Amino acid sequence: MPKIAKQLSDRAVAALKAEGRYAVGGVAGLHLRISAGHRGWVLRVQVGDKRKDIGLGAYPAVGLAEARERAWKLHESIREGHDPVAPRKHQRSILQSQAATEKTFQWCAEEFLKAKSSEWKNAKHHQQWENTLAAYAMPYLGHLAVSVIDLPHVLSCLEPIWSSKNETASRLRGRVESILDWASVRKYRSGENPARWKGHLDKVLAAPSKIQKVEHHRAIPVEEMPQFMQNLRTRPGIAARRCCINSV
Repeated sequence: MPKIAKQLSDRAVAALKAEGRYAVGGVAGLHLRISAGHRGWVLRVQVGDKRKDIGLGAYPAVGLAEARERAWKLHESIREGHDPVAPRKHQRSILQSQAATEKTFQWCAEEFLKAKSSEWKNAKHHQQWENTLAAYAMPYLGHLAVSVIDLPHVLSCLEPIWSSKNETASRLRGRVESILDWASVRKYRSGENPARWKGHLDKVLAAPSKIQKVEHHRAIPVEEMPQFMQNLRTRPGIAARRCCINSV
């Protein structure tokens, strides 16, 4: 076990400014480490045949008295045969595992578009997806872990435009649904898809057919028909030709 250094006071510890490692006494192996302007507590201990440094928190958030108390508890744990570093390694491993599968909606959307773009012959289709998601989905969903997205999150981006821009909102819903389905298959999320329409969103949002207005083309006045037919005959399209044949 390391020797116990001269016991420093709170005032003496606060006066330490230069970079280095300072034994503060009171508990064997307890040091204040100063590096790049950061000051933190470190306890050097012997566990079996290995010497280890254990961080005890930043100073002054963790004061001298609290650092000594934490250091004493760790020494007691080691005397009882425990390795205080092992639980931390286990927790770190869990966090690293979670980080590997914890993806944001924005990341999933980008990867989905990369995976599906080869199916779209028209580059404009890809751009439409990006524009719609960027304008209406990302402000609400982009920063969220895809694993936590649920009905309230989906509604937060759909409800503001469901009545005023229903055609856009309907496309947006389908695109969000596709991205969440992709994330589920890749095991980044589980459970039902909160952007699903049938048997789900259709229970809380008005049907698009009840909202979208059908705008008919204005009828051509009778006196303008001769000129219209003459212009129509000059057009090469099949639809124009069929219209001319049917009018004969």
